[in-house]
Amino acid sequence: MAKPPTALTTTATKTVQDFLQGPASVQNLQRALRYLAKWRAELMSNTFEHREGSGVLSGPFAGMDYAVRASEGSRTARLVGVYEASLHPVIEAIIAKAPEVIVDIGSAEGYYAVGMARRLPNARILARDANPKAQELCRKLASLNGVADQVEVGGLFGHADFALCQSARTVVICDIEGGEDALLDPVAAPGLLHADILVECHPATARGLTERIAARFAATHRITQLDRKLDDAALPEWMHDYSDLDRLLSLWEWRGGPTPWLWMEKL
Repeated sequence: MAKPPTALTTTATKTVQDFLQGPASVQNLQRALRYLAKWRAELMSNTFEHREGSGVLSGPFAGMDYAVRASEGSRTARLVGVYEASLHPVIEAIIAKAPEVIVDIGSAEGYYAVGMARRLPNARILARDANPKAQELCRKLASLNGVADQVEVGGLFGHADFALCQSARTVVICDIEGGEDALLDPVAAPGLLHADILVECHPATARGLTERIAARFAATHRITQLDRKLDDAALPEWMHDYSDLDRLLSLWEWRGGPTPWLWMEKL
C-alpha cells in the first residue's frame, strides 16, 4: 500500500498545477521548472544534512556549523563548501592579508561574516543586512560558531560609514542585488578608496553595471573579474548513488542569470 503524500509533496504538486493552468506557455513551464528544481534541491539539502550533519565539509569555511537555513539561495552548496567556488582563491587571499575589519554588506544569514570571523579571530566583522530575519539568522549562526562577540550585526550601511576604511585595514564584501550601483560610489564615499572591495555585480538590473563600477576604481585598484563556476570535487562518495540531476542541483545556487564578481585591490 502506497504511503499518503506528505504535506510538502501536496503543496508542491498544487503549486506546479497552478503554474500550468491555462494556455501552453514557455514562461509558465520555466516557472514550473524552477520551482521543481528548488523543491528537489531542498530535499537534497535535507538528505545531505541527515547524512553529513550541519558542518561545512570543505572550502575556506570548512568546519563551520551551518545549522541555519539560507536566507536566500541553495543551502546544499554551502554545506558541501562549494558555494561561489570561483571566490575561494580570493577568500584565501583576503585571509592571508589579515585585515583589521571586514564589512559584509548584504550579509544574509552570515555565511561569509561568520566564516571570516572563524578564520580571522582578531578581525572586527561588521555584518550588515536590511532584512531583520536575515539579521536574526546571522546572530544565530555567529552564536553557534562561538563568534557572537566578534560579529556585529546591523542594518543599512551608508556612504558616510565607509569612513572607517581610512583608519583600519578593511575589506568590503558587497552583495546587495543591484544596490551596489548607488552604494559603491567613491565620490560620495571616499573611504572606499582605502579598502579592498569584493562585490557581486547584477548587470540584469542595469545595463553596463559591472563595467561602470570597475571604471570608478580603475585608477586606484587592481581589478579582477570572477565569473561563475561549479565544482563537484567535494561531493561525498555516497552522492554517486544519486542521479546526475540531483548532484547538479546540490551545486546549483539558484541564480537566474550572470552575477560576476569584481575583486578590487587598492594599489
